Amino acid sequence: MITYVAQFTAKHRIIQVEQNSIFTWHQESGDIDSSLLKDKIKRESSVHFYHLVAGENYKIDPSDILVTIWKTMPFTG
Repeated sequence: MITYVAQFTAKHRIIQVEQNSIFTWHQESGDIDSSLLKDKIKRESSVHFYHLVAGENYKIDPSDILVTIWKTMPFTG
């Protein structure tokens, strides 16, 4: 397994706060599937980020979040 890091931006359709962050994950060596990675970032990071921003009374729908991946690379830190 190799650890990778991705720099990404997430934007919500309604909430006017942008998430600029990094995300680490493990996978077997090989090509990075950006579509699967975007879904993983939404589930494991962005949904929680927007839930914190919006509060408990606002339901965060993952389909309202657009993730843009700027850069990926093996993580050696």
